[in-house]
Amino acid sequence: MLISVSVSLLPLPNFLFHHPHACCLLPAHGCGKSAYPPNISRVVGGEDARPHSWPWQVNPQCFSPTCGASKCHVCFLGGEKWPSVVLSSRTYRVLLGKQNLEVEEAGSVAVAVEKLIVHEKWNSFLVINDIALLKLAEHVQFSDTIQASCLPAADAVLAQDYPCYITGWGRLWTNGPISDNLQQALLPVVDHQTCTKWDWWGSMVKTTMVCAGGDGVVSGCNGDSGGPLNCQGGSNWEVHGIVSFGSGLGCNTAKKPTVFTRVSAYIDWIQQIQSN
Repeated sequence: MLISVSVSLLPLPNFLFHHPHACCLLPAHGCGKSAYPPNISRVVGGEDARPHSWPWQVNPQCFSPTCGASKCHVCFLGGEKWPSVVLSSRTYRVLLGKQNLEVEEAGSVAVAVEKLIVHEKWNSFLVINDIALLKLAEHVQFSDTIQASCLPAADAVLAQDYPCYITGWGRLWTNGPISDNLQQALLPVVDHQTCTKWDWWGSMVKTTMVCAGGDGVVSGCNGDSGGPLNCQGGSNWEVHGIVSFGSGLGCNTAKKPTVFTRVSAYIDWIQQIQSN
């Protein structure tokens, strides 16, 4: 089973958010700032991101005897039981500082993964506690193309219509092609009261999740899973969500916003992993 994914760098030394389908870098000092500020005009629909404007976006890869690293954005062997992913220094790595996945780019690096830490209460049937961390095998040097995102305050909840951006290399539309270039799209937050209405997501959405989008025009799609929901807090960007699931009816189904793991609900867990 091959799944295209993305990831985010976090404000912890050499740690990434990881989820069944993506990642972001976590920093020791300084976070959520880009040397190339993103274009955050309120576009309708997704667009190519300004190169390196989301420098905490990371792309995991695995090496496969049948398809090689260039075609396997990520290999998960075991379907929904994603913690059974084949993980070794020889077969699994992450790409940092990337914009286009198909070309060599200055400022990008590939780093091996040392350890995958899955939330101990992850439940694939209920899709709850959908979060994990990757520990990199070596120190990552931050640069103009590689930076870490900030984490939100513990238990922070964003208001209805708070402007956030989803980024990733997922499909450009339902059943469409995977994007070579990193994409971004404005996804306003949908509050919990709205997202849990019977004709929206109902009881599937828990308080440890955050919804965004749902206008029937813009959404995450296959391959964006695990990628960040980037929300500006003052002058810094914070990753408030990790793409978890969307509608089986289509990527941009009205009243079916993209559902994210709410990062602020797991700050204690992240800090516990860091301290251990």
